[in-house]
Amino acid sequence: MSETKKIYLASDFHLGTPNYEASLKREKAVVQWLETVRHDAAEIYLVGDIFDFWFEYKSVVPKGFIRLLGKLAEITDSGIPVHVFTGNHDMWMFGYLTHEVGVIMHREPVVINHCGKAYYIGHGDGLGPGDHGYKFIKKVFANPVCQWLFARIHPNAGIAVANFWSRRSRQSGQEKDKIFLGKEKEWLYAYCLETLKSSPGISCFIFGHRHLPLNLEINAQCRYINLGDWITHFTYARIDSTGIELLNYEPIFSAKSTSRLE
Repeated sequence: MSETKKIYLASDFHLGTPNYEASLKREKAVVQWLETVRHDAAEIYLVGDIFDFWFEYKSVVPKGFIRLLGKLAEITDSGIPVHVFTGNHDMWMFGYLTHEVGVIMHREPVVINHCGKAYYIGHGDGLGPGDHGYKFIKKVFANPVCQWLFARIHPNAGIAVANFWSRRSRQSGQEKDKIFLGKEKEWLYAYCLETLKSSPGISCFIFGHRHLPLNLEINAQCRYINLGDWITHFTYARIDSTGIELLNYEPIFSAKSTSRLE
């Protein structure tokens, strides 16, 4: 990978919510951002919850999102790798985006190296202490038998039910996601501290899921960055030879730092 090229990361687009008009506007913004960053991108990472809900039946996928899928296919066809992580809202992505769009799919966090620094990347759901209810539900949703049973439901009914629960899940976490209560109450920050004990060479942990842009120091050599979302914050990260920066996307395609430094 050329050191002059950059790595771009974003998460939590939640396309499909809260309605068609708002989702389409946000989808167009994502496509414009992708077109902007592709010109100097070595790789692009979309770190989960791209869709507010996604389930792939054998021959059916949720309709819509043509602009995004077409742009991703165009980028991968040009030779730029696009990595897609499953999130808690779109964990039922299987082979469609890989086969039709050409993305590289990830279900677990990965570590990448760029310019001598190691970056730990994952969506962030189910990591860290607590949240035992969700961790149990995630195991149920990830169970192949449960996935097979859900696939037996007609898509009209299955997608409608799933969209209802997806909205409830997102709304239940909206208020707490808006507030930073300090490092000691950030469960992903706690996860970073614990992981560093066995992987001390990590330079930066990068997660989504939290919906709140964060750039926190863990120690002199390591930071924790949360990518925020594209419902409220329109934030993304850029990795280059100097390190990582948390940025804000604007309609005029300029970028300004929105880092929360501590």
